[in-house]
Amino acid sequence: MWMPPVENQTWVSEFILLGFSRDPTSNRILFIVFLLLYLSSVLGNGLIVTLICLDMHLHTPMYFFLGILSVLDMGYVTTTVPQMLVHLLARSQTISFAGCWLQMYVFGALGLTECIFFVVMAYDRYVAICYPLRYTVILNWGLCTRLAAGTGACGFFLSLIHTFFTMRLPYCGPNVINHYFCEGPSVRSLACMDTHLIEIVDLVISVFMVVVPISLILASYVRIAQAILKIKSTKGRCKAFSTCASHITVVSFFYGPASYIYIRVNSNYSPERDKQISLFYNVFTALLNPVVYSLRNKDIKGALLKVMRWSRVTW
Repeated sequence: MWMPPVENQTWVSEFILLGFSRDPTSNRILFIVFLLLYLSSVLGNGLIVTLICLDMHLHTPMYFFLGILSVLDMGYVTTTVPQMLVHLLARSQTISFAGCWLQMYVFGALGLTECIFFVVMAYDRYVAICYPLRYTVILNWGLCTRLAAGTGACGFFLSLIHTFFTMRLPYCGPNVINHYFCEGPSVRSLACMDTHLIEIVDLVISVFMVVVPISLILASYVRIAQAILKIKSTKGRCKAFSTCASHITVVSFFYGPASYIYIRVNSNYSPERDKQISLFYNVFTALLNPVVYSLRNKDIKGALLKVMRWSRVTW
């Protein structure tokens, strides 16, 4: 691994995020679009969390996990979009080295936690359909809390490894990141040394965090499908399947783009394409979750109607 000599090197203290466009008019249009998407995402996920907290009928393991997913999505999108909105209107598009480090770490931590958390949600559906009479016994509140805390601990720890190896690289210029936030592959491409070893470490983490969860999710749904096929009534089958459809939809839209970004080497790095794909799994997936879970879920819609009726009576 080659590293330039320390002398006569100027280490960068800040980075410049290029974003999507250099045209002021285009940036103003993008600002309005992304602002609406961001507000919709935060308000939609915030509404789900509020309904779950207010309605006692939603105090079940399934909705406990859904509430945590919504919190993760709000944090996930808030890590990147507000800064992007500022940069769309401001003349300066710089971010300090420490700020870049922090953004990369938090974004990675929330993303990795969500990767593992989808496995927990799949396990929840597996227990609910395969062992319905023992559902609340198996998934008691103690286990639910430990599962949630465990996924968070794994996500934040693995993100620390990823961020540490990326940000300890020497960056002696240029300092222009062709992205709208400090994403690992984009920042690493600016390092003034051979990053082959770091890429391998990153790839191992990425494969572990994508292939293993997907395999566990598929295994869960194979068992779920076998259980559903044993149900005699068509209505019962449709009801059992509908409880899993939302989870399958969200998992597909999250893992697809994320797998493309992280399970590859830098030789396949394409800045413009990567920005679009990152935007999809960062912003649109967070917006998709409340839409999918609210439109397909009678309990959520029922809780919303009760809250609206309660508000009318109060006023």
